[in-house]
Amino acid sequence: MPEQFVIEGNHRLEGEVTVSGNKNAALKMLPACLLTDEPVTLTNVPDIADVRVTLDLLRSLGAEVEVLEGNWVRVHAKEITRHALDRELSQRTRASIVFAGPMLARTGQLELPPPGGDVIGRRRLDTHVLALQSLGAQVDFNGSFKMHTPGLRGADILLDEASVTATENTLMAAVLAEGTTVIRNAASEPHVQNLCHMLNAMGAQISGISTNCLTIQGVERLSGGEFRVEADYLEVISYVGATVVTGGEVRIRQADPQYLHMAALVFRRLGVVWEVDGNDLVVPRGQPLAIQRDLGNQIPEIKAQPWPAFPSDLMSIAVTVATQSAGTVLFHEWMYNSRFFFTDKLVSMGARIFLCDPHRAVVHGPTVLHAVPNITSPDIRAGMALLLAALCARGTTTIRNIGQIDRGYERVEEKLRGLGAVIRRELVPLG
Repeated sequence: MPEQFVIEGNHRLEGEVTVSGNKNAALKMLPACLLTDEPVTLTNVPDIADVRVTLDLLRSLGAEVEVLEGNWVRVHAKEITRHALDRELSQRTRASIVFAGPMLARTGQLELPPPGGDVIGRRRLDTHVLALQSLGAQVDFNGSFKMHTPGLRGADILLDEASVTATENTLMAAVLAEGTTVIRNAASEPHVQNLCHMLNAMGAQISGISTNCLTIQGVERLSGGEFRVEADYLEVISYVGATVVTGGEVRIRQADPQYLHMAALVFRRLGVVWEVDGNDLVVPRGQPLAIQRDLGNQIPEIKAQPWPAFPSDLMSIAVTVATQSAGTVLFHEWMYNSRFFFTDKLVSMGARIFLCDPHRAVVHGPTVLHAVPNITSPDIRAGMALLLAALCARGTTTIRNIGQIDRGYERVEEKLRGLGAVIRRELVPLG
């Protein structure tokens, strides 16, 4: 049965919250367990919908999967008994594409249905295919991708875009390929780094981690081990946003703040500041919430760009925060042509947003937001951005299609209630 969130807004968030593991790291570290026939244990794995689908995909290929207490997961792919991903499961997550690299490396074959995921614009797969072909894979497409190889060989690869998942797919294929692979124009996001460190601990030889040029010396086999999924920096900033729009004060525990330098720079331009205390983040009360003008009193532009610049996945959160900041700011999202299509819902709540085109939006704040009876979450990040708006709005808002939010945020309503939010999950009434 479909579920919805009912949120009574205008309650200040206060207290402490512990964020979950990085969704985008877990969704790649789990398929990486296929690269060895030894057991692999991952800690701090978020219990979210996309992870559960990924675990089911692993089981369908013959891996033994145990979900243990405390967000631990143990995967033992001693034998791989199937070489085709389940179509229905594959189309429930974008991350199904990253099974290609480890399966080609381990077994030399895979049939992969087109992956699913958020509807935020075209998300091309060409970069994956071109990179895997460079390593010696043959790829045919006729409703599904049919991939096979007599053996992968290292290559010098220039990715035609700095794709995170294509970088990760190529990495996982290359670690067991014969010879040396160089990946140029590689993505370097925190989850890519987390995956690289895990693979090296398993016996891979990857250098250049955190740069856009990775060198991989292929090895004959990898071993198992125990590895931690680092904090989800997108969830960290989501709780920063929820705190400031409600005027609260929150300590975010186990935040891994070493990945938040660019987010700090960008949110400071929106009048948001925080303090780092060890591995925690403290968001104090009394935020400035005034947009900083560029030199010459010009309207500032916040633009999504590849890491280490401001990530696309934080644009929706930043837009909602900007509705509560004094001044005008231009947001430029060049990657996805549907990222800003949720802004009409903020406008219906009272926000002043002008959508210039699919890639640019101008926000003028602050505005008092008012609850609306029913709004729908179109994707993970937009869903969380609407949840932030509902938390600071006057009145009671109902958000539907919250399965989208559940794909990226673990127990979000429980964590928010622990901070003083008035929110409940309930079944959508019939009719």
